Amino acid sequence: MASGARVTVEGWGWRHAGRRLPAVSDLDLTIEPGQRVLLVGASGAGKSTTLAGIAGLLGGSDEGDQTGRILVDGRPPELQRGRIGMVLQDPDAQLVMSTVGDDAAFGCENLGLPREEIWARVRRGLAQVGLELGLDHPTTRLSGGQKQRLALAGVLAMGPGLIILDEPTANLDPDGIAEVRAAVEHVLEVTGATLIVVEHRTTVWSGLVDRVVALGVGGEGVVADGPPARVFAEDGAALEAAGLWIPGSVSPCPRADAVDLGGPALRLDDLAVARERRGPVVRSGITRSVRFGEAVGITGANGTGKSTLALTLAGLLPEAAGAVLASDELRAGAGPRPSRWRSTQLLTRIGTVFQDPEHQFVTSRVRDELAVGLRALAIDRVRVDERVDELLARLRLDALADANPFTLSGGQKRRLSVATLLATSPRIIVLDEPTFGQDRRSWGDLVTLLQQMRAEGGTIVSVTHDAEYLQALGDTVWHLGSVSERSAA
Repeated sequence: MASGARVTVEGWGWRHAGRRLPAVSDLDLTIEPGQRVLLVGASGAGKSTTLAGIAGLLGGSDEGDQTGRILVDGRPPELQRGRIGMVLQDPDAQLVMSTVGDDAAFGCENLGLPREEIWARVRRGLAQVGLELGLDHPTTRLSGGQKQRLALAGVLAMGPGLIILDEPTANLDPDGIAEVRAAVEHVLEVTGATLIVVEHRTTVWSGLVDRVVALGVGGEGVVADGPPARVFAEDGAALEAAGLWIPGSVSPCPRADAVDLGGPALRLDDLAVARERRGPVVRSGITRSVRFGEAVGITGANGTGKSTLALTLAGLLPEAAGAVLASDELRAGAGPRPSRWRSTQLLTRIGTVFQDPEHQFVTSRVRDELAVGLRALAIDRVRVDERVDELLARLRLDALADANPFTLSGGQKRRLSVATLLATSPRIIVLDEPTFGQDRRSWGDLVTLLQQMRAEGGTIVSVTHDAEYLQALGDTVWHLGSVSERSAA
């Protein structure tokens, strides 16, 4: 049985290379063995950086500057091999093998455990997170939520004394959230491991943790610390005003007024979709249309093909069968099938935000990232600068204009990925989990911006598990499973 690890953070801070200000500074924190800590804070407060520091994953001086120290059981975390297990905010960053079984076994193999013990642990870990797809199932065919469960299974298989989770349920459907939370609870009860979890939606974990630690933005350090009931009762109003989702928080955006819809913009004609060319068909027989000015939400359990459908609808994946056809008005001189359009033809017609923001970053500066599409359209420099400045301010990224996009927090990366899309004002935007990683304030900024775009005639298609988002921005919902359509309440 594993025993819980003790974590000591003494005057610790970290400044990413190339950044003027530190992500975290002068942080003091002690976590006793077996404690279950929910670490919260507004987007950009340094939560993920703190977790990476405790896990020993920040790298050397070429990646940034460190002050103070962090100890796990009295030793630097980078020397505690196998004692710390972490599920990253981006599950793709942890996938290293081509099959589910080999990936879940990777950590145990690096610890040099006997083969028989490794595979017993792997099967147990996969079962605990509800990922029973077979050990030979390809990792390339997993949905984002399934990848997250696999990452957690690999951590659980190692039996660490400290389990660190960075928004582990953000991309999961409600059943998946319940499975992961129950799996973590079971593991903690059996092992006595220490838990540190970051999650913007605090309700998921508030009944499991025994301590809430809130970080302030801009180097404030710890601004609230104590049992969940006391912190949310005494500091809840201040935390909500700072941008946190606390238990009982309501959506900061009311449902938008109805708008007049135009004619069909896209028609899905007996469509079948597949993640890979000549790969297995994920969904088939889809006949639907998307109208100009409509907001469509695509929901369903993880693994039902939501992202694959969205990428096909956006012209980034070829149809496995059937067709996605653009109206005459949308194509305006291009061919009828978006999957055959050039990138410059897509820019002003259909824009896409991927589930993983980093998959669309191509520069080393936030400002340059926002200008890429505009420059591809040969827009003059003055107009480019005006548009970039507008989006930086609207999505609270202006203080990060010169930062490397890859050093942003998860929530900031998501806002940047949406802003790069909006920069070229496409007629249709397709978003995959647009509110992932957002605190309450940035969630409101993002949804308000999308509501404004829709009010001006824009068309929005969103893959999401976020019920509040659908309430604020969803005329029609396609639920994959039965692929049924209903009006959002």
